[in-house]
Amino acid sequence: MFKRISAILLAGLTAMSVASCGSGGGGGTTSAGTGGGGDAITMGFSQVGAESGWRTANTKSVQDSAKNAGITLKFSDAQQKQENQIKAIRSFIQQKVDVIAFSPVVESGWDTVLMEAKNAKIPVILTDRAVDSKDTSLYKTFLGSDFVEEGKKAGQWLVQEYKDSKDPVNIVELQGTTGSAPANDRKAGFAEVIGADPKFKIVASQTGDFTRAKGKEVMEAFLKSTPDIDVLYAHNDDMGLGAIEAIEGAGKVPGKDIKIITVDAVKDGMQALADGKINFIVECSPLLGPQLMDLAKKVVKGEQVPARVVTEETTFTQEQAKQVLSSRQY
Repeated sequence: MFKRISAILLAGLTAMSVASCGSGGGGGTTSAGTGGGGDAITMGFSQVGAESGWRTANTKSVQDSAKNAGITLKFSDAQQKQENQIKAIRSFIQQKVDVIAFSPVVESGWDTVLMEAKNAKIPVILTDRAVDSKDTSLYKTFLGSDFVEEGKKAGQWLVQEYKDSKDPVNIVELQGTTGSAPANDRKAGFAEVIGADPKFKIVASQTGDFTRAKGKEVMEAFLKSTPDIDVLYAHNDDMGLGAIEAIEGAGKVPGKDIKIITVDAVKDGMQALADGKINFIVECSPLLGPQLMDLAKKVVKGEQVPARVVTEETTFTQEQAKQVLSSRQY
């Protein structure tokens, strides 16, 4: 009888050990436990999707950093749908994770599910993107870039580039996902800067959903409807890279016939900048994982953290891209 009980206990312990070694992949981890034992932390993380090179690098940073920090990660890919993120967050609440982090697909519509997390006493961290909730007690902190400032940097380069020109400058804009914080803010920051000079005119503006394929498709439509284009402002590199294909397909030279400004500074974008196909890139770093894990440990312990943590970023010209291209991590 004693041997039988010992065997059962051993089997149970083995199963628990296997379950706790799950890694964060596509639809989520297979790891067990609610993070209730000792200092162990379980984080539920809902990602926007895998729409760009930036997002892929961001996911890897989160997954690698969780592993390095000894944090069990339950990962969910929302495939750019808010309803998927809300479902994932509710699942994390049911699983009684210690902390929830997510990058919101759009800014609005989060109050109900965030209140559910608050009532369950699970702290929430916003990463990369903000929400427009008036009740800031629904989350502990927001870690990410200043998207308005990124738009301003893009506009400032353009103003400087055409400072001696008296002619109208026709601009087309490839916006990010409609309703998302980076799309809203990058548009607003850019418009604020160029709005001071009436020669700058945004003649067409449409979403490209942050994807290369959609960027190409929308740029093709721009080229047909608006033949006189001087500048393209794309809210991320991937849309800009898709637009380059459309521009070349139309027999024009990207970077010369149409000057191109993008945001992100992923490796493919930086290569295009070094090659002269893009003229200026505003950096938006995806490597938020280490900072996120540090914040997670603090909020789980009940420590005070800043309500806003801004990542440090820069900008790149062609020559600067050539200098740093070989050392880019993403």
